[in-house]
Amino acid sequence: MAERVTAFVRVSGPPNSSFLVGYPGISATLPRIEGKVEIRPSQGYSAPVAISLVRICLQRRETIHPAAESMAKRHLGTPRRETTDVVGKELLLYRCATGREAESVMAMDLPFVLFIPFGRGGEETNRRIPPASLQLSARTAETFYELVVTVQQGQSVQKYAFPVPLQRYDTLSTFGMYNRPEHKVAMADNIVTLGISLPRWSYGPMDPITVYIKLSPNPDWMAKARKVTIQKLILSIEEEITYNPEGDEPTKKITRLQKHTQNVGAKLPEVGYVTNMMILVPHKDLRDANGIIRRGQPAFPNYEIASFTTTSTLYKIEFFLCIKAQLTSARDITLRQPIVICSMDHQACKEEMDAIEQAARDASSVDPNNPPLPPRTIILANDPGALGTTGIRVIGGQKKPLIE
Repeated sequence: MAERVTAFVRVSGPPNSSFLVGYPGISATLPRIEGKVEIRPSQGYSAPVAISLVRICLQRRETIHPAAESMAKRHLGTPRRETTDVVGKELLLYRCATGREAESVMAMDLPFVLFIPFGRGGEETNRRIPPASLQLSARTAETFYELVVTVQQGQSVQKYAFPVPLQRYDTLSTFGMYNRPEHKVAMADNIVTLGISLPRWSYGPMDPITVYIKLSPNPDWMAKARKVTIQKLILSIEEEITYNPEGDEPTKKITRLQKHTQNVGAKLPEVGYVTNMMILVPHKDLRDANGIIRRGQPAFPNYEIASFTTTSTLYKIEFFLCIKAQLTSARDITLRQPIVICSMDHQACKEEMDAIEQAARDASSVDPNNPPLPPRTIILANDPGALGTTGIRVIGGQKKPLIE
């Protein structure tokens, strides 16, 4: 009888908080998923369920379909590619006693801690920091995570998946490594030099990007340089998606997200031409026409941006700041500077810093080899008072609800 009852499985996080503890991408916070697997009978309250084995893992699923944006290509192009990986390690939460096929269980609560890898790990994929959850428009690429609980009931094995949105925090614009100025110089035909300077190189939605630009004549070619006229300066942000970056035939798609033009129309001075240009990182409005934030999908966080800097197995997203100087009497000069686009704006990054520091302090007392766990609860069908845990008592040979 017990073997015929299927299990009702649920995963719950710690009280008043999410599954995710710590900050993925920041090793000092020991990013991890905490919670418990709850197993009950799926039919009725008092029929015990047979449980042989329970395991849990965090699974990453990635898909790409570069042709999905075009209706014609969707039918003629390559089919959707998919890959599935276990992030970190799979945990064994319960195994029935040796020699028994299964235990008859009335209720089971199994706490767990799954540590998310926080080291680069070289070529070892199970040690790499997992990329953030992301779904591009038309599902041309997506990465999402699921907690997968495997429950074995005698000879039957069932898997239960629960979506978990995962963000990355190692690209926050408030980190010192992104606040060092970047300089770059380009030259087209030895007559004019284009130089730029960026005060920092990580930005979020609606953050202003200010660029210091200098056009300098080559002193060795001053006669030619005097004839040069600066027509206009064009500043743009480009998104470059590489599909299948580690495969045999990687394909790239470059999209211009934002453009700002400064008309100059002046001769290049002998001392050079200096200016500042600014452009805003585009953002995605999460509110509808009534000002209400729409409910997001369970597997994906609500980002205020369409995409951000990330590297996965099947795709890679990079961003570049492009500065083009349109000239007469000299060749146009184009300079392409890589930048990092974060999923949060600069103010949100600032507000997150205190919480990250607190998470690091909390993590300093956690032993990753032996994390503290609350005791597990397993109530077998033949335990004294087992029926009472389901809120039922046997009265006069009949099962009736227990009223305290």
